Amino acid sequence: MTNKLILFSVAAFSLTACKKEAPKQDGPKPFPVVSVETKNIVGYDNFPASIEGRINNDVRAKIQGYITQVLVDEGQYVTKGQPLFRLETNILTENAAASKAGIGAAESNIAAAQAQVNAANVEVNKLKPLVQKNIISNVQLQTAQASLAQAQAGLQQAIAAKRQAVANYKGVEANIDYSVIRAPISGVIGKLPLKVGSLVGPTDQVALTTISDTSEIFAYFSMNEKAYFDFLEKSVGASISEKIKNLPMVELQLANGSIYPEKGRIEAITGSLDRSTGTIQFRVVFNNAQKLLSNGNSGTIRFPKHYDNVLVVPESATYEQQGIVYVYKVEKDTARNTVVDVIERIDNLALIKSGVKKGEIIIAAGTGNVKPGTAVKPKKISMDSLVQSVKPKF
Repeated sequence: MTNKLILFSVAAFSLTACKKEAPKQDGPKPFPVVSVETKNIVGYDNFPASIEGRINNDVRAKIQGYITQVLVDEGQYVTKGQPLFRLETNILTENAAASKAGIGAAESNIAAAQAQVNAANVEVNKLKPLVQKNIISNVQLQTAQASLAQAQAGLQQAIAAKRQAVANYKGVEANIDYSVIRAPISGVIGKLPLKVGSLVGPTDQVALTTISDTSEIFAYFSMNEKAYFDFLEKSVGASISEKIKNLPMVELQLANGSIYPEKGRIEAITGSLDRSTGTIQFRVVFNNAQKLLSNGNSGTIRFPKHYDNVLVVPESATYEQQGIVYVYKVEKDTARNTVVDVIERIDNLALIKSGVKKGEIIIAAGTGNVKPGTAVKPKKISMDSLVQSVKPKF
């Protein structure tokens, strides 16, 4: 009986040991898979941009004086010629009155000089026949003619004095007109740093204000030298002007992330490299009829890049090891890793130059849990649904 129990225990122990030693066989794991597709994709190169009005004019006083009135407010739209400021004109008004009186005095002097000329002329005409008849000597006629010439010279001096008086008066009038400072262009008023009572003049470093014509705005962005030459190589045209003409319209992303509704065109490129920054500047013009953009805004220029009929896979299908990018193809329900050449990543898609072909099946997500040779149970999903479900994280 004891021997039977010993034999039974040994058999049970052996059976248990065999069960522990036998490896557990796992079945194929389910993984989402997609087919490699071709799409037309638009990507963007982004460049920080500064925004300025089409024209920005500093407003300055042409004469010196104290501000007595500020007739506009910051951000107000004004038209060309509209009064903006008034300067005190008390002294100018007095000068104008004095200048006007000077014109009157000059006119009186002209009248008196003209009378002298007339009288001297009569005297000469009276003496001429008497000299011809030898009634009087020629000396008297010459004396009368000298008096006429002197009177005529006096008349010319009086006329010149009136011209000077008129010029003085017009100058004072112009200064009085300059005391009303008007808008040089139509546009939007900027800051008003100077208030009523401030003494201003033509040599002031601080402008009274700035007026910006923002019917169109300019967005300025820069490229480094390498990017600029890459741009030239890819652009169509034999000359810079032709390349600019053939460029696509660009977008402006505003500071809040939204896209400005109007597209812009690149209309100029600076002709030289800025040595301090190593960049070349571009100018883009945007229509701004709704006045949504202001002088001094910032944004980002989005330069479009078109990829036609390019191979795409979900970005989540790729993984990287030592700088090399891979995807897992599914062949006979088995994962096989393969190297791919990624052109660019756009909107959760990886654009592929080589390594896969259209229609091939790849693991779409969860590649961190896969190894080469892993048995796979494919679960077909839509690439678009996978890509759209991935939300950007900020």
